Amino acid sequence: MPDPAQREMLMRQEASRQTGGQVALTAAEQCLDARLHRLKEQEMSAALFPPTLHFFKAKPLIEQSTIFRLLQKMPKGAALHIHSSTLVGVDWLVKNVTYRPNCYICFTWDNSVRFLFSDRQPFPRWDCFYWQLLRTLRARIGDPTEFDNSLMQHLTLLTDDPDSAYPSQDIVWEKFEKAFIAAAGLITHAPVLRDYFYKGLEELHQDNIMYLELRSGLSRTYELDGTIHDKAWTLKTFQVVTKKFTADHPDFLGTRVIISVHRALSVSEVKAAVKEAIQLQKDFPDVVAGFDMVGREDSGRPLWYFREALSLPADLGVTLPYYFHAGETDDEGTGVDQNLLDALLFNTTRIGHGFALARHPVAKEISRKQSVAVEVCPVSNQVLKLISDLRNHPAAVLMFEGHPMVISSDDPSLFGTTGLSYDFYQAFVGIGGLKANLGTLKELAVNSIKYSSLPPPLKERGRHMWQDKWDAFITESLEH
Repeated sequence: MPDPAQREMLMRQEASRQTGGQVALTAAEQCLDARLHRLKEQEMSAALFPPTLHFFKAKPLIEQSTIFRLLQKMPKGAALHIHSSTLVGVDWLVKNVTYRPNCYICFTWDNSVRFLFSDRQPFPRWDCFYWQLLRTLRARIGDPTEFDNSLMQHLTLLTDDPDSAYPSQDIVWEKFEKAFIAAAGLITHAPVLRDYFYKGLEELHQDNIMYLELRSGLSRTYELDGTIHDKAWTLKTFQVVTKKFTADHPDFLGTRVIISVHRALSVSEVKAAVKEAIQLQKDFPDVVAGFDMVGREDSGRPLWYFREALSLPADLGVTLPYYFHAGETDDEGTGVDQNLLDALLFNTTRIGHGFALARHPVAKEISRKQSVAVEVCPVSNQVLKLISDLRNHPAAVLMFEGHPMVISSDDPSLFGTTGLSYDFYQAFVGIGGLKANLGTLKELAVNSIKYSSLPPPLKERGRHMWQDKWDAFITESLEH
């Protein structure tokens, strides 16, 4: 018969390897951990277990969860993977922004919408033959509630019946891309961008997040008279709004931008974008964190296709950190499936999604050795149909091996979420199962500062700020 002491030792050894397995918990933390464990057992034995359901169906159940309410109050550190066009809830875009003066709308031939702010009737263009002033249109409708709800549908993937609405990855991605294009006309209007960014930081702050790294294409921001601003103008705006926000909220550490371009571009276009990013990082060293390529991996060109453009910084002897989306695919063995290895060959600082990483032993080994953290976005992976039951998410393997990782939310407004609490819930309860504990949560939050692009003194400051919030959270949680 096997030795019970040896069995006990093996179990302890396994537990020590998982994310948070080396974290020593104080007596107070152990109390909260025991409570979390009991709550998790209850939720896992319920008839409907949220991580097994499509997120749009699970969302109301998650919102009733005691664990979720605790996670909302928990200081989560930093959000390191959010796209700028999806930072703010669509209800604000529709009920605030589309009610502003000079907002025009057009309905396209492919059942989408476009918005434009203009001081005169906009000219027809290929996708928009007829622009109407929204104010006039609403006046004709009378009660605009239903109309506003229909506008929101164009800006989010949220739906009551996701299985019928999105039977395949192709269909959900098509709607996903359309929503980005629809929102662009609202968000890139200069006065809106300022309010939008401030509102986004407010939503993160309310969810107990203290720092943001935003992926942004720094789209062409425009004025009412049609004037277009350059990317430097947009970065300056981010800088000014962040400064105002941190003055209003001294417990917020700040924001940085990862400049992103779409993988549908040509090599020469990406080359020009890399050159521009190098210059912008020189001009805004405190704002620009680095560079990434975005868009659906499965239908886009692999990173290796852009090797000439991506080698530019090294050829020029300059540093431009990369934060590549890689492995956001379930297509094993395709050219796209090599993106993980290529991202590491180009010295990526972090890996966006890394859904396929568990199936790449060499990439997994290199990323662990080089401390290249994976940005895990559970809700996004499920809604975009990479996985249906989050208990089977490949990040479970990474979590139990203590692989460097952070939790993020990718495109909150498209999924009807805000901040990081929903993704933390799915990672903690679904991906981590009963093994994930308070030490896991603590390490994941600390990781978000550790693997951020902040310089060491700011990381240190962030870590202290976070620790104070954490201690207060533990005390407060045990009082209730």
